[in-house]
Amino acid sequence: MSVFIIAEAGVNHNGSVELAKKLIDVASEAGANAVKFQTFKADALVNKSAKKAEYQKQTTNAVETQHEMLKRLELDVETHKELMAYCDAKKIMFLSTPFDHESIELLNDLGLGIFKIPSGEITNLPYLQHIGRLNKEVVLSTGMADIGEIEDALDILVMAGTEKDNITILHANTMYPTPMEDVNLKAMVTIGNTFDIAYGYSDHTLGVEVDIAAVAMGASVIEKHFTLDKKMEGPDHKASLSPDELKAMIAGIRNIELALGSSVKKPSNSEKPNIEIARKSLVAKKAIKEGELFSEDNLAVKRPGNGISPMRWGDVLGSYAKKSYQADELI
Repeated sequence: MSVFIIAEAGVNHNGSVELAKKLIDVASEAGANAVKFQTFKADALVNKSAKKAEYQKQTTNAVETQHEMLKRLELDVETHKELMAYCDAKKIMFLSTPFDHESIELLNDLGLGIFKIPSGEITNLPYLQHIGRLNKEVVLSTGMADIGEIEDALDILVMAGTEKDNITILHANTMYPTPMEDVNLKAMVTIGNTFDIAYGYSDHTLGVEVDIAAVAMGASVIEKHFTLDKKMEGPDHKASLSPDELKAMIAGIRNIELALGSSVKKPSNSEKPNIEIARKSLVAKKAIKEGELFSEDNLAVKRPGNGISPMRWGDVLGSYAKKSYQADELI
């Protein structure tokens, strides 16, 4: 099955429907399977005095509260419908991460088939139960979590009514951008092996190489933030891919998928014609007369590979020539 690539627009629309549509254009043209936004009510998500993360202070107005920032980035119901219709026209799946109960219901009412749980909600039992009861496909991010917290969240989702086969767990690191030494990509495979579950990677590094490596290590889902312009004001633009970088990442992932192949080691169709050219055969080192004994003195190994294989060297040594040979002639 092909890797499912989620282009994470998040809140990089800056509250503008037109920018959101341009982000959908970019994700569609890059070849992503889905473009994902964020659905929340600022009043339900944070209290009025909640501070911003350090990375948010650096990329937005440092004086405004997290609540004020999020209020500007809300998408209403009609905007959701408009963006979903636009995604249909662009032949790309619309996804959005809900951050509160009202938003879960909104997305469920709109018919979303996949529910993405963000890292920050992995310890939110009522939230997990709410999504679990919907029995939809679930993608669970695990930034900031240890293996025990992942187990608890998984148990809650399954006990609430979601089938385990419908859950994919994403390894993640919730720092924007993530330092390379903190990626710990091997933990992604640990998650898959520990829970015998589909796994993937939600990436916040600045480059694309970790995403491509994750695919080589068995990720079935890749999620990555992207933006129209990294210099725009907003909390996530700086740690997002440019449109060209998104395109390059997806092209790289698709190439790696092809390159991973079947796991059976055998000559490929493209290299079969080179067997005769690159391999060698037994040849006469010098002129050999009929009836002469083959020996190390009169046998050699040379290209091309369309004669007796040098692997039969021991069989031929000590036998007698049934005809005469010129130097370099195939035995």
